[in-house]
Amino acid sequence: EEDVVLQFTNDALISIAKKAKTSKTGARALRMIVENLLRDLMFETPSDPSIKEILIEKETIDDKKEPIIKRSA
Repeated sequence: EEDVVLQFTNDALISIAKKAKTSKTGARALRMIVENLLRDLMFETPSDPSIKEILIEKETIDDKKEPIIKRSA
């Protein structure tokens, strides 16, 4: 069981929505953006029990900055 908290800042959510709007494919664009963003994390996180929280910021969406990963001590 993975008890990992996934959080998005408000600015990140706005950035995702803006990208989806420009693609003009509606909810499919939202799904694609989020899946692409989380693809690596979906495979890495279950194998690393020290990961407790993942924070997605605007820079993660716009600048491809790595998300902030908080680990247990």
